[in-house]
Amino acid sequence: MTSKKTNAPFADQRATTRRDFLKATVVGSLAYGAAARTEDMAALAASLPPAAFQRRKSKSETLVAALHRSLTDAQKQVVAFDFNHPLQSKVDNNWRITRPLISEFFTREQQAMVEEIFRSMHNPAYIEQVMRHIEDDGGNLGNYAVALFGQPGTGQFEFVLTGRHCTMRCDGDSVEGAAFGGPIFYGHDAGGGTEKPNHPGNVYWYQAKRANEVFNALDGKQRAQALLGDPRREQATQTVALKTRKEELVGLPVAELSRDQKELVEKVLADLLLPFRREDVDEALRYIKKRGGVDSLSLSFYSNLDLGNDNVWDVWQLESQNMLWFFRGHPHVHVWVNVRS
Repeated sequence: MTSKKTNAPFADQRATTRRDFLKATVVGSLAYGAAARTEDMAALAASLPPAAFQRRKSKSETLVAALHRSLTDAQKQVVAFDFNHPLQSKVDNNWRITRPLISEFFTREQQAMVEEIFRSMHNPAYIEQVMRHIEDDGGNLGNYAVALFGQPGTGQFEFVLTGRHCTMRCDGDSVEGAAFGGPIFYGHDAGGGTEKPNHPGNVYWYQAKRANEVFNALDGKQRAQALLGDPRREQATQTVALKTRKEELVGLPVAELSRDQKELVEKVLADLLLPFRREDVDEALRYIKKRGGVDSLSLSFYSNLDLGNDNVWDVWQLESQNMLWFFRGHPHVHVWVNVRS
């Protein structure tokens, strides 16, 4: 674990710097939902809060290109890499993709760009909760690190931000066949290490509460099939490795559920996607639908990591041959994600 580090200058400067930068920068508009919605997306969107998926005035890929153009040659030597560099596909729960902290390495204007990029990678209706997790776990965004891979305008370009409980990507669909630009990680420690069984203050615990609604709707035979002992181990990028054969999937196949039970699984999926921007939601759903939709998924819960022994399952996952969403809520929330075509 790294200790939390609060960089006061970054915290004091960031609001003014972001405002000044955005006034001086022309960015493309990003309209959520401009393309025709699929029936699946309409159903999922209907289950989200009314404020979800508002229109956003900036496009993160445009800002990433502007950030790359602003780098000095000396900065590029530290944070810019060739596309498909080994670091690009790595994911972990607590790491820095490059050594320098954002607040110590970048100019004030560049720090403003980084923050706006990170914000625009998320659903504007949920970004303040995401920023609370960043502040609780890292002090502020200045204590995280970034890397850029490839060159803007070539079709091969990606921005990655990492730190405690965060691996996030902005790729503009240049990473072919990978939702979110590749595997991601998000999490939150709202309780000083080991959280209480009800995870008070955790901004992502709502996702597990929804998953437990599915478990509570299962009959005895289904529960026996869904409830397993030990979950997968957390092993950095290996954690999100996908199963190559259907018979390797564990837990309860969603295809065997009733219509009402499947609708609850769809609500789980909607809650998992809620924090993210519309483009990434669309891409993830497109890949999931391509392999059979929710019927392709298996759902499992894990009894051996039950905080408080209250039978509210802190650890669970949805998995298919092209998707993993692994929620580990013990001792606090870690979430590992990999969705591919």
